[in-house]
Amino acid sequence: MIELGKRQDLVIVKQVEFGVYLAENEDGGKEQERVLLPKKEVPEEAQLGNVLSVFIYRDSEDRLIATTRETSLEAGGLALLQVKEVGKIGAFLGWELEKDLLLPFREQTTEVEPEKEYLVALYVDKSGRLCTTMKVYHYLRTDSPYKKDDKVEGIVYEISDNFGVFVAVDNCYSGLIPAREPVEGIKAGDRITARVAMVLEDGKLTLSLKEKAYIQMGKDAAKIMEMLDERGGSFPFTDKASPELIRRETGMSKNEFKRAVGNLYKQRLIVIEDKGIRKV
Repeated sequence: MIELGKRQDLVIVKQVEFGVYLAENEDGGKEQERVLLPKKEVPEEAQLGNVLSVFIYRDSEDRLIATTRETSLEAGGLALLQVKEVGKIGAFLGWELEKDLLLPFREQTTEVEPEKEYLVALYVDKSGRLCTTMKVYHYLRTDSPYKKDDKVEGIVYEISDNFGVFVAVDNCYSGLIPAREPVEGIKAGDRITARVAMVLEDGKLTLSLKEKAYIQMGKDAAKIMEMLDERGGSFPFTDKASPELIRRETGMSKNEFKRAVGNLYKQRLIVIEDKGIRKV
């Protein structure tokens, strides 16, 4: 079976003026499925019976056609592709072939911008055409080589209020920054560096933008001292304030703020009073 969106080895079964026809095998008979490889892509030494590695797609007239050119992805695969333009039905992404790939609006996880790259998966839609999607969760692998506390890089491909920030580590492994960890300014398409907080039983990676607790505590303590300097040396609240207030004022969780304040208090750099914190 000749598969759209796949690279496969096919046999030259007929030579014509404008190219050669390829099929799965040389002796399949007239009823077997064939696909044209245009003359400009036929190797000079090619003969009947030769096997060629080709990628199958549809040309500008929607005809099934073969190419010997290498492509950055196949159906079910992932790649970073650049937006060439945004049209009425979606965005068009450039790749190695003349016909751009459609990224329908319904398959976008954020509004895309021309000339920016986004991680997408290639699939065959219901009408039998090659399309792309930013909803790559089910295309990602769960067999990464990473372990707890490893530093990794990845592309943010979706952000969910309920679950958190979905990340494709190395553009192929499934990762998530849980919603409980505050993140600011991150959007789909961004490349980030994170720490592996946990490797789940199913192989998916739980990620964190924060360092290990004892390292992060030192950074948070330094941040609090800077903020105290900016605010005239005091906060009008303590670590007993509501989590919402602490996050709004400092960008930290209540536990992170409490650990950092405790560290500064032990170093006698601050004093904790009834109505607030004051720098010594």
